[in-house]
Amino acid sequence: MSLQSNYQHILSLLPENVKLVAVSKTNPADKIKELYDLGQRAFGENKVQELLEKQIVLPNDIEWHLIGHLQTNKVKFVAGFISMIESVDSEKVLKEIDKEALKNNRKINVLLEVKIAKEETKFGLTADEAKDIFNNYLKGNYPNIEIKGLMGMASFGEDETQIREEFGVLKQLFNELSEQIPLETLSMGMSGDFLLAIESGSNSVRVGSAIFGERNYALN
Repeated sequence: MSLQSNYQHILSLLPENVKLVAVSKTNPADKIKELYDLGQRAFGENKVQELLEKQIVLPNDIEWHLIGHLQTNKVKFVAGFISMIESVDSEKVLKEIDKEALKNNRKINVLLEVKIAKEETKFGLTADEAKDIFNNYLKGNYPNIEIKGLMGMASFGEDETQIREEFGVLKQLFNELSEQIPLETLSMGMSGDFLLAIESGSNSVRVGSAIFGERNYALN
């Protein structure tokens, strides 16, 4: 199927209240521009260097989401333009984002990445760490950021029961934190499990290979 067909198919599966972040990592700028011309505006990238190379050659109104692990020494490179950092997995990186946001005279939107998968390789905060950071945020500790919600990745595999359980854990935490101040974004679900994620309460999905096709690892 063509990029347009894939894109229209994914859109047809999404309820109106669910945002699509097209994961463009490892795909060239011309593919992103093709999707942009079809109306897509939110794109997700994993690596800062790859994001910077694409950002300078693509339209200024693209809403860039950083979805990969972010090192503190890379924050300054994206702080001036990033729309959302979905992968805040430590207080250390959050403080750096806050500092660089101030330098750029803007507030930066972030999601706290919570580790819900059983796999050992996933980054992310524990639920307790996320609660502690959120409480500090409510006390005004990070005045130059906006915590918009939570992000998480379920275990990779075919066990739908386990995946639903993991998504359920994040939804429960989202609800709990939203009792203090309403959160906007629950980012769960990728190409293989976004329908399960939506059933579990996700309102933002990160879909790459189901739109662009299998990744071009030569660009990685």
